[in-house]
Amino acid sequence: MFNVIEKFLSIDGEGPTSGELATFVRFQGCNLRCSWCDTTYSWDKENIYERLNSKDIYNYIKENKAKNVTLTGGEPLVQDNIDELLELLNSDNNLKVHIETNGSVDIEPFKKRYIENNISYIVDFKLPSSHMTEKMNLNNLEVVGLDDVYKFVVGSREDLQMAYDIIRRYDLTSKCLVYLSPVSGNIDMQEIVEFMKDKNLNNVKLQIQLHKIIWDKNARGV
Repeated sequence: MFNVIEKFLSIDGEGPTSGELATFVRFQGCNLRCSWCDTTYSWDKENIYERLNSKDIYNYIKENKAKNVTLTGGEPLVQDNIDELLELLNSDNNLKVHIETNGSVDIEPFKKRYIENNISYIVDFKLPSSHMTEKMNLNNLEVVGLDDVYKFVVGSREDLQMAYDIIRRYDLTSKCLVYLSPVSGNIDMQEIVEFMKDKNLNNVKLQIQLHKIIWDKNARGV
């Protein structure tokens, strides 16, 4: 059984399918505590909305008739029995599944286990303002593929510089999609654009969270 904080049909607010319909499943529980986390309600068990098994989740996804699926949290890859759910999703080629993972869990075993093209990984790299940089699994920087995303959530100039250094050191733009995503209220997006211009950051995208523009930034289930 999975502890589910919320599940809903909406548009993808970020990522490669931004603006497209997607079914979201948000799991309870995370092994990190980022300083700027905007889903702290997923940390605690008192916020559990329901307990569902893999078949329940799969049936809900199919009922919504959206091809895009986002598994998020919390941290999906630390959930007990996540492999059971991924087996179901991996066997359905009509679905395109994004796993939003916080960068602390090694994705390589999952990539080797689920080799169909319908599961991809949106991997965070936690920068200094998160206070979680030391928790990052560096192997992920080596094993991401062309259908995956590396997302750098930036809240300061120091964050931008580290993101730049990592993108260059690991030649990330040749391996996967690369996004810079601002921490709302911590950094001006114009500063990010100027940094991208100054560093000639081709093949890197500035990502704005659409759901926080369409709805109130604190709204849930959207």
